[in-house]
Amino acid sequence: MQIIVKALIFTIFVPGFVTVAMPYLLLHSGIGLAGDIGYYRYAGTIPAALGITVYIITVYEFAAKGSGTPAPLDPPVKLVTGRLYRFTRNPMYIGLLLILAGEAILFVSPVLVIYVFFVWLLFHLFVVYYEEPKLSKKFGEKYLTYMQNTPRWFLKRQQSAT
Repeated sequence: MQIIVKALIFTIFVPGFVTVAMPYLLLHSGIGLAGDIGYYRYAGTIPAALGITVYIITVYEFAAKGSGTPAPLDPPVKLVTGRLYRFTRNPMYIGLLLILAGEAILFVSPVLVIYVFFVWLLFHLFVVYYEEPKLSKKFGEKYLTYMQNTPRWFLKRQQSAT
């Protein structure tokens, strides 16, 4: 129960800031909105809902399988490689980016599109220069093998047998 409370607190303050507070501030700054595209904009609810689902699944995996939270100060003590982590090493970040992409579509906001790219760049730099070295040191060969077999961001193309 304590892990869930910590994960919830982290979610409110960090992903909540990234996916709710910052988009709100950008949209209400007066520079965030483009023209209306009618009902098509509601298509943004699909990636947003998918992103929320992905985030919830990954936080659950961190708590249930890794005995930790998404917070860098309280990370999982066991390497999490199941469920969505079989397909990409960073599904949690992808979930957050899907939420932001959905918001950019829903609010028809070029500024949010730029923000999505900026957030992805920050995630990428954090993963490459902080997470991967730290996890390599913490989990050793097990993480290095996982890195070789699982892409950082996107699904690997299946190689056909010839």
